[in-house]
Amino acid sequence: MQTPPPVEVLLTHSYHLYYDRKQAERQQPYPPLGTMYAAALARKAGFSVALFDTMIDDPDAGFEHALEQYRPKVVVICEDSFNFLSKMCLSRMREVSFKMRELAARSGIPTLVHGSDSSDQVRTYLNEGFHAVLLGECEDSLLELLQAMLRDGQAGSWKIPGLAYLSDGAVVYTASRSRSTDLDRYPFPARDMISVDRYSEIWKTHHGRSSTNLVASRGCPFRCNWCAKPIYGNKFLLRSADSVAEEMSILKHEYGVEHLWFADDIFALNRHWVSEFADAVEERDAALPFKIQSRADLMSNETVAALKRAGCEEVWMGAESGSQSILDAMDKGLTVASIETARQRLGDAGIRAGFFLQFGYPGETLKEIEETIGLVRRCRPDDIGVSVSYPLPGTVFYQRVQEQLGEKRNWIDSQDLSVMFRAAYTDEFYRSLRNALHYEVRQYQDSTAQEDNRTLSDLWNAVYRLEKCCKVAQPTQLPILQTNTNALAMCEAEVYG
Repeated sequence: MQTPPPVEVLLTHSYHLYYDRKQAERQQPYPPLGTMYAAALARKAGFSVALFDTMIDDPDAGFEHALEQYRPKVVVICEDSFNFLSKMCLSRMREVSFKMRELAARSGIPTLVHGSDSSDQVRTYLNEGFHAVLLGECEDSLLELLQAMLRDGQAGSWKIPGLAYLSDGAVVYTASRSRSTDLDRYPFPARDMISVDRYSEIWKTHHGRSSTNLVASRGCPFRCNWCAKPIYGNKFLLRSADSVAEEMSILKHEYGVEHLWFADDIFALNRHWVSEFADAVEERDAALPFKIQSRADLMSNETVAALKRAGCEEVWMGAESGSQSILDAMDKGLTVASIETARQRLGDAGIRAGFFLQFGYPGETLKEIEETIGLVRRCRPDDIGVSVSYPLPGTVFYQRVQEQLGEKRNWIDSQDLSVMFRAAYTDEFYRSLRNALHYEVRQYQDSTAQEDNRTLSDLWNAVYRLEKCCKVAQPTQLPILQTNTNALAMCEAEVYG
């Protein structure tokens, strides 16, 4: 087999499916969109580019082989900033990125890095030996930095916006870069650089159909005070409906994809765009079953109808809590009633509804937990995702509890669910609560599983037994804020200009 010619840039990322227990069990891997966008743009700019996909390849032996095969001049670890797993800043994946940098350094290859974790831990990454950390939206900064390093011979102090690097042991931050206002100028992600067939094989083997991901927007204008946004901030930008529908058409007709996940932080924020999107999809015969992440208060009858027309089969909403006082404390700008209404509208349209739920937020007691359990029992969502409050740098929540944090400040993987501040209960209670609630929701989908009733009863008995013995002395208390009823109006004004 002939050795390929060397490339200038080898792009990769650090999320490896089989280092994450929960995701390895689910077997629902998605390609690294952020890495593929950067690869497509660098290639369009004239750089020779290769991509090593850590998601399903061994990040040790596989990456070492990629270095030998492509002999790059620069390695770029560009995390998938559209994937919530990367945004969780998992410590196991940080270890992977450090190891890849070390392997590159053995061959004298400088390594650049971009992602939520490196943005939060700039000094840590630079001390580890990374050449520079790319901050914020990275594409333009990356192109200018590659130009400086590979074409202009600049290896040290750059004036390029959006960077952090070391100079005489001190961290130098260059000027912030303004965000792009035209997402349509970006080429489609470089899917030809990954093994689409391998992803499809995994999906078909475990779920009966192939699935892949894409994004229609970047950012989220809502200001939930526990949500970290180190890359895109609060500014929301949309691609044109025609561009998104065209990408869907290619995925359907050229790649044979059978299902899509829109990895947007928030989908369907602009109701006019959703209608235009449905029209564009119909014009191209591009409709595919897809799932999205959105908010309950965006699920108007008009929007739900347009989503259905475009192919939407599943909407995941950040319900978080069935307690209005906790939603208010989170600055969620959402009412419990709106969650119930959205669930009803989606169900009436034949669209599955999933709830993201979060336990352990400061101020939550057994009363508020039971209100969340009650919400689930009233609404009977088709699926749920259960987490505990996770303080990440850059959030109001983190600032409030940072003095309580110990050495462990990140989860190891997405299964971790460790409470790292003084919540009302210990980890054991919240994990038991998660197990019981998941089990009950699964029973909603299988009314014939009568033999499981005793097991469900046992799970809930365990929850209430642990509730009595897992209480934390002096849990964190936060002031309960008034509901911001203008949250949606303010965000719509920001989107519509």
